[in-house]
Amino acid sequence: MKHTKPNAGFCRRNRHILYILPWLIGFLIFRAAPMLYSLGCGFTDFHLFRGVHETGLMNYTAILGDSAVRQAAGRTLLFAVISVPLKLTAAMCAALLLAKERRGIRVFRTVYYLPSILGGSVAAAVLWKALFRDKGVVNAILTALHLPAVQWLAEPKAALWVLILLRVWEFGAPMLLFLAALRQIPQELTDAAKIDGAGSIRCFFSVRLPMISPVVYYNAMLGICAALQEFNAPFVITEGGPRGATTLLSLLLYRSAFTANEMGYACALAWLLFLMTAAISGLFLILRKKLVYDPENGGAP
Repeated sequence: MKHTKPNAGFCRRNRHILYILPWLIGFLIFRAAPMLYSLGCGFTDFHLFRGVHETGLMNYTAILGDSAVRQAAGRTLLFAVISVPLKLTAAMCAALLLAKERRGIRVFRTVYYLPSILGGSVAAAVLWKALFRDKGVVNAILTALHLPAVQWLAEPKAALWVLILLRVWEFGAPMLLFLAALRQIPQELTDAAKIDGAGSIRCFFSVRLPMISPVVYYNAMLGICAALQEFNAPFVITEGGPRGATTLLSLLLYRSAFTANEMGYACALAWLLFLMTAAISGLFLILRKKLVYDPENGGAP
């Protein structure tokens, strides 16, 4: 008779827990614990050097009455609402062009994806700042075309568009997802639509777009969440200027924590940003059934 260890059956039944245990330990130590600690700090006047002298809701009361926070929140939402649709539109157009099998198409797919690798880095932000300075490449091109030069980094509206264009430029990641989704659409559906008299535009909006709506939904949700947490671009390119026009919530949080050393106030701002992101994510989840194609529930929403 073969004898087995008492714990062998338990390990075999619960080995999926053992597989995720390293990630779970890391999550609890490096994510969950700091989040809970910051939640507690948000209810104190914790200063990096003076410590804690008071507890209560004073940070959240100050946030509600702070016009700078309201303006930063409005700019953050504006940045997300403009940059994400433009980025997804650029990604979709590129995916439609690259979906056709042609000679050398793989090289173009790689080239179009490269900005996504570089776009989130500090080096790319420094390069972008050099392109849009007063005597940079962009103004040189405008001058060559006999158009007036723009003070991109000195005018409030123009400075925000500089940040938006940087994020639109890094459309490679959503483009790859759109490309994969487009290539999964059965050719018979588009052929049937064309036989019924649908042109290219009608075929896209009536057949292709509904079929890839889950991918559009996924890209939009992730894009909004990432845009709300944007930090590198305003910090490196504009430093929140001019006149606070590009001071997003993440940059205001950074200044509160590492310039003013008001860690309690910064933790409260972090949770405000978290709640904003969670609220928008919740709205996406509520609208999912109306926006996403689901063949199991009758097809189109």
